[in-house]
Amino acid sequence: MEWPESLPSASKLFPSLYSAKEQEGFCPNLPDSDAVFTFLQPKNPNGLKAQLLSVLEHFQSSPQNPTDSKATIDESGGRVIVEASARIEVGAHLIGPCYVGPKAEIRHGAYVRPYSWICAEAVVGHASETKHAVLLPGAKAPHFNYVGDSILGNGVNLGAGTKISNLRNDGGEVQLRIEGERIGSRLRKFGALLGEGCQLGCNSVTNPGVILGCNSVVWPNATVTGVHAADSEHR
Repeated sequence: MEWPESLPSASKLFPSLYSAKEQEGFCPNLPDSDAVFTFLQPKNPNGLKAQLLSVLEHFQSSPQNPTDSKATIDESGGRVIVEASARIEVGAHLIGPCYVGPKAEIRHGAYVRPYSWICAEAVVGHASETKHAVLLPGAKAPHFNYVGDSILGNGVNLGAGTKISNLRNDGGEVQLRIEGERIGSRLRKFGALLGEGCQLGCNSVTNPGVILGCNSVVWPNATVTGVHAADSEHR
């Protein structure tokens, strides 16, 4: 399928991944010649699930045991790998397969579910939940957030209570709304792609299939739908 040219590429949404600066830990290889959200397709051989499992194979054992910090883990479905310099707080719960990168923070009460890829210096905070999602280096879901089937770019910050909705009420295919048209994503679950530097105010909500270009701003209590360019503002 040919996607509209107005869809932003991975290098437009997440430019620091393509800079000369070497990243700490492991980062995903996002598709730049295809729609970015195809990375979230469960059966994509180059998608999130496949790439994360490949990363976990680099480790004979986890550099850090989260239970030493009085967190809990469940490895019945896959491995939990936490880099040595990550900070894991009391009461966090991690379910494998998942990866937590260098200097990342998993705070008290965080719920890190399968196929969470938490890159270097990213934050999953108190009462925040992640599932089948990527927090790229420096992304933050610090307070009472839900992040499912999504990718958050460097410098993204979710205000307290912000939720990224990833499933339609009727369970149907998530539709992309682009310039007044609806285009099927071929995904039943798809939350959001938030470009680098996006700031979302407290208690805001993104409907399924939202894409925000870099440095976009969502005001507190606002609900956002559709695909939007960089520096957009949503009230």
